[in-house]
Amino acid sequence: MTTTRAKDWLIGAVGMILLLLVAVAILWWVVSEPAGSDGDDGVPPASQGADVPAAAPPAGLGDDEVWFASLRLDAETVVASGSTLRDVRAVGGGVVTGPDDVVAARLTVDATVPFDVVAEEVGDGSEVRAAQDGQAAVVRTVEAFGREIRVVATGTVDVENGRLVLEPRSIDVGGPDVLSSALAAVVRGSVTFEHEIEGLPEGLVLQDVVVREDGLRATLEGTDVALQP
Repeated sequence: MTTTRAKDWLIGAVGMILLLLVAVAILWWVVSEPAGSDGDDGVPPASQGADVPAAAPPAGLGDDEVWFASLRLDAETVVASGSTLRDVRAVGGGVVTGPDDVVAARLTVDATVPFDVVAEEVGDGSEVRAAQDGQAAVVRTVEAFGREIRVVATGTVDVENGRLVLEPRSIDVGGPDVLSSALAAVVRGSVTFEHEIEGLPEGLVLQDVVVREDGLRATLEGTDVALQP
């Protein structure tokens, strides 16, 4: 009887010790972390990044001047100097406003030149539209050898000397390829266009152009750009 009680007591004691060890192990796992982790839980400590300098206003900023680290303007339509731009997005950095002027240290403008604006410049009822493979097409009626011919010229739009330029790579007059090739040199000048984007602040330089379904999407950039006369 005594032996049985001793065994029961021993088993109970061993069980309690095991439970205690498990509890300690769980507690240790919760309050500790793997070696070498340095507490990196994906959230940077509050002091991290404190030594990264923020954008600072220029030295000598006048009492009557206001400095903006960045400004953004979105406009559905901009009309100026007889030109129309759509979906205009301008981002300026380091903008200083004063009693006489507003100057952006850096300015980037993305704007779409509608096809009808370019077509009006080409003239004579021309049509400008998007074509395959990122190209643009000019459709117009030209006179050659005393006859009127409907011409479809297709080519890429590039940036040359600050202008949007389409140089036809193919010219179709609706007849045999031999006829199109023969007339290409005659009508090429009539279906080539150069368009200068107007109405934007001076100092912006045309950088890139992409042909889209709604027009020619242009990117312009400049430094020390005066935003008003």
